[in-house]
Amino acid sequence: MRANTVRYEFASDNTAAICPEAWTALVEANAHYAPSYGEDEWTAAVCERIRQSFEVDCDVYFVFTGTAANALGLAQLCQPFHGVICHERAHIQTDEGGAMEFYTRGAKLFLTKTNDGKIDLGETEKLIVQQVELHGHMMRAISIAQATELGTVYTLDEVEAIGAFARAYRMLLHMDGARFANAIASLGCAPKTITWKAGVDVLSFGGTKNGVAAGELVIFFDKTASRDFQYRVKQAGHLGSKMRFLAAPWLGLLNGDVWLRNARHANEAARELAQRLRNETGIENVFPVESNAVFVQLDDQLVQGLHARGWRFYKFVEPDIYRLMCSWSTTDEEISMLVGDLVAIK
Repeated sequence: MRANTVRYEFASDNTAAICPEAWTALVEANAHYAPSYGEDEWTAAVCERIRQSFEVDCDVYFVFTGTAANALGLAQLCQPFHGVICHERAHIQTDEGGAMEFYTRGAKLFLTKTNDGKIDLGETEKLIVQQVELHGHMMRAISIAQATELGTVYTLDEVEAIGAFARAYRMLLHMDGARFANAIASLGCAPKTITWKAGVDVLSFGGTKNGVAAGELVIFFDKTASRDFQYRVKQAGHLGSKMRFLAAPWLGLLNGDVWLRNARHANEAARELAQRLRNETGIENVFPVESNAVFVQLDDQLVQGLHARGWRFYKFVEPDIYRLMCSWSTTDEEISMLVGDLVAIK
């Protein structure tokens, strides 16, 4: 590989292009005039397809980013004196610039620590009982990422246990589903089984990492919880005037279950990458490969060698654990090139 070639294939699933079905749907939506601010046929069609996919009457809202989806969804649930429990590596804690605290006007994140990216209910209970009534935060919500930031996936039993726990403590359950499609593809279950039937109240359903250019969904399974949410979206600057251009690509994903096909491909590519790294370079994955992420331990020589050959990727856990992400468009050739470069460097 030429040293001046920069490659982002495994840096993030955000670096992938728009998938063909989403692009086609966007082009079709661009052909004529249409009503604005979500009054168009594409927005209505996506909302209906979501209700069909989840097999429930739910409220669906569009926002531009995953950060907005998480922060605004939690802000709808929380007052400034509330607490939200999440994992220490949750995206709302590490990568969203305090957006949850900003939009809730002061609610606080309380962190659990485990090695697999999933919250621990024992630690969660301790955090709750440590709050002195009136003088501490009122625990309001639990937020879990599905799939997690470490690429692991909550099983149905795990989500149900967290949902039951939340209900027992009169709390609400939020799911950061930036890679929800990858989790569904991994579990092979119906979307309803690990969301509203398991006790999830609000879902941030990600599309950007699965083939659209922009636009995430905030889905309220308890419609009473979404009262006046449209005003919160508007005030935050996330009510798109040409909403059809956010909605149409989603229609491209949802029709024919392209979203699941894309996610399955990304997951399979990650498993293939992990297997080839193990077999051809002796590099083992650090966390189970359950979605589209592969975490590996690399020394400085390997990292510098890959950078010199143009590969870009992120260090995720200090001091030497790096993340390699696969996407809907990852090819066998790209995997072979990366593995081949590692073999050459070693």
